[in-house]
Amino acid sequence: MRHGTGYRKFQKSAAHTRAMLRNLATSLVVNENCETTVAKAKEVRRVVEKLITLAGTDSLASRRQAYSFLMNKGAVQKLFTDIAPRFKGRNGGYTRVIRSRSRHGDAAELAVVAFVEQKTATNKKEAAAS
Repeated sequence: MRHGTGYRKFQKSAAHTRAMLRNLATSLVVNENCETTVAKAKEVRRVVEKLITLAGTDSLASRRQAYSFLMNKGAVQKLFTDIAPRFKGRNGGYTRVIRSRSRHGDAAELAVVAFVEQKTATNKKEAAAS
């Protein structure tokens, strides 16, 4: 039976995989998109979707839980004040993975991970007006 095979190991130790996913998730929250390999993009999507769902309830406990994973106060602040309210009425599917190009050095297939609802110029004007 193939139980417990629901995540990628990336030929790394568990600590290295966790650190890599934490860094990717933090950069995705801060920059609202990041480019990485397809496998890493699919894995970081799982992590970020859970963080956005956690940020749906703005409480001290959920902020501490998010901070324990992201380890960046600015990222946690942006997650709870900017990103989570954008997806308030949505039941998941907050991110998308778009395959972009092949990397020149090793021909690895790269993808861009981004949020579904990007901040556009009109959204920024509306946010500034209110």
